Parts: sequence; C-alpha cells; structure tokens
Amino acid sequence: MIGFLFKGIVRDRGRSLFPFLTVLIGVFLTVVLFCYMKGATSAVTRTNANFQTGHVKVMTRAYARESDQAPNDAGLTDVTRLLQDLGQRFPAYEWAARIRVGGLLDIPDDKGETRTQGPAFGIAADILTPGSREPGRLGLAKGIKRGRLPARAGEILVSDDFARKLGVGPGDTATLISTTAHGSMAMANFTISGTIRFGAIALDRMGFIIDLADARAALDMDNGAGEILGLFVSGVFDRRASDETARLFNEATGGIDKNDFAPTMVPLAGQSNLGQLLDLWGASQTIIILIFLLPMSLVLWNAGLLGSLRRYGEMGVRLAIGEDKGHVYRTLLAESLMIGMLGSVAGTILGLAVSYYLQAHGFDVTSLMKNASMLMPSVLYAQVTPFSYAIGFFPGLVATSIGTAIAGRGIYKRQTARLFKELET
Repeated sequence: MIGFLFKGIVRDRGRSLFPFLTVLIGVFLTVVLFCYMKGATSAVTRTNANFQTGHVKVMTRAYARESDQAPNDAGLTDVTRLLQDLGQRFPAYEWAARIRVGGLLDIPDDKGETRTQGPAFGIAADILTPGSREPGRLGLAKGIKRGRLPARAGEILVSDDFARKLGVGPGDTATLISTTAHGSMAMANFTISGTIRFGAIALDRMGFIIDLADARAALDMDNGAGEILGLFVSGVFDRRASDETARLFNEATGGIDKNDFAPTMVPLAGQSNLGQLLDLWGASQTIIILIFLLPMSLVLWNAGLLGSLRRYGEMGVRLAIGEDKGHVYRTLLAESLMIGMLGSVAGTILGLAVSYYLQAHGFDVTSLMKNASMLMPSVLYAQVTPFSYAIGFFPGLVATSIGTAIAGRGIYKRQTARLFKELET
C-alpha cells in the first residue's frame, strides 16, 4: 500500500507539488532561523562574558548598585587574597581581575597641546604577565589591525575605528584623562602600540585596552580592581551552575559582612538584562515551531480542501465499491505524512546548507546596531547543533497531518446512497 501511495504522489503532481513546496519552505525557514538564533545566543553570551560580565562577577555591593557607571571608588581591595580564596573555593572557574576605565582620550600635537580628543571606554586586564589567559580571552592577537600587542608598561591598544576617527596610529601618544578611585583627576600618557577590531560594536566605537598594572597606577588602585570575573574552565556557559555558584558565595559572605564594601557575586543572567534575553531566546525553539506550524496547517488545510474537490469522483468510486470510509481517511493521512516527510527532508537539507554557510561566514549586523549600548558582536554566526537536524520535522509532519485531518472530514459526510446518482452524472 505504501508503494502504491508513493507512486500516486509522484505521478500526480497536481495533488502533491503544492503541499510539498509549502512544507519545504516552512521547514527551510524553521531550520535557518533556529540555527541563526542559536548562534546569536551563544555569540552574545560569549562576548558579554569575555568582555564585561563573566559567567559570574564579584563586586562590592556599592559597585553592584551602580555597575553600569563603573564606580571605581567603590571597587574591591586586597584583590590578591580574594583571587586566591575564589580559586580554592570554586576551582571550576578561572578568575581574572578587571578595571573598567571611562574618560577622555586626548591626542596632543607636536607642541603638546590638544589636537583632538574623544570620550573613551576601556578595559584594564592582565595582558603583560607571562602565561595570562586574558589576551586570548579578549581576542587581542586575532583582532590586531595595525601595529602590535602591548609588550611593556605604558602601552595601549585602541579600537581601529576610534583611532581612525582621532587620526592616530601605532607609535603616537595618547593621554588618558579620568578620575582616580578617590575622586581626583587622573592623567596618564600612553604610547599606542597598535589598533584592534574587538568584534563588539560598543567597544569598536570608542574602546581601548591597557594593562591592569598601568590602570592601578593611574587610578590609584594599588592591589585593587573594579570587579573580578569568573569564567568556566570548560569555556561553556552553564546558567544553572553560575546561578548556584553566586547563591553559595552570597550565602557565605552575607552573614559575615553586610557593609557596602563587602564582596557580592552576580551571575551572568543577573547583569545587563541578559537573563531576560536568554529567557526569550531559550523559548525561541517553541516560538519558531508555532510561527510556522499554524500558517502551514492553514495553507495545507486549504490545499486539502481543494484536493478533495478535485478528487471528489475518485473518493466516490472507492466508497461505492465498498472501501471503508475510515480506510480512505487513513490513506489520505498516510499520503500527507509521506508528502510531509519528503518536504521535511528537502527543507532540512536546504536549511542546513544555508546554516552551515552562515556558520562559516556570518552576517554583519554593524549597520543595524550603530547605537547599541550592550556588548553585541558585530558579526553574528549561525550554530548548527544535532537538534538542528530534527527540528524541522515537527512542524513539517504535524502541519500536513493537521491540514489533511481537517480537510478529510468530508469523507465521513458522503452519503453512500447518493453515490450511484453522482456516478451516473
């Protein structure tokens, strides 16, 4: 029977081509959109974790309340001891001290007077200590556009876009004007060792990187830091584990010291509205399926109604010769499942082909995120997972089944007594 139905589907394209194309297009869009959103979720999480939030972040309570403003006057002290304690208590993480630096980057002329300047935002990380993983975590080597990485104290990496806007390049001098941890003015001269493309839109617009020791000297933060980032040694973000780590840390420190300068830990999902974003994208799988399932079902229902009208005589003959109504109905469902399977396979193959292309080449969203304040990658890549091979089959098979099941109800309304009159005409 299956072979007979398959031959009918292949030979009679009038009843199978339109449903096949409908399923193919729906499954194709489902697979591509799912893979792209999966890749976007991973990219945004990875970029924010590496540059700003960590998988967990340790700050003082006062700093946490104003963390968007990076208030270094409320930063951590005795950071060496705190890093050792965190490493012993939570060995599943790598811990790194950071200072976020805001201010002006002033470019002097030959006489030492201001030639140009612009508001800047920078990250101070341990990039000069041999064996530090911070340069790799921040993607410094692969992001260099001109010049080289800092090799000694007093050198700075500036965003390539920002450097071109200021009209500077490797070897030029830049003066950082900011405020110290005690509220006084801070001024420090740096030599631009190179320019970099961070791959994060907000940083590419006005970002720079300096060594942690240079920032401590300039901002009067000896053995201090604004925040300590914790990132999983595996490199894979686990939301439940990060939330549990933050809970354990805060329970242990909350009962000991409740002043504003006591450390507190915040998971990635609790920062920069990333929790809401992850929740939304986590539900994307269901949303994507429903988006395509309902319209596909309606389209295939209409296609089934048209097919029933076209095959009105065929159904009458089959019922007139004694074929059971239930059997006719089940054969229609079987046909729809076969069409859905063929369309799902074809749509999945095409969807995965496009997804693999986007996984390799990505899609540049810089023009869409010019005013983005959160850390968004400038290029978003798709991510093909094992589930990507199966997600298209659910809407593909269910939609065809629903459409045919509703359209095929007319078979049970056929009156056998009227069949012969219909056949005579």
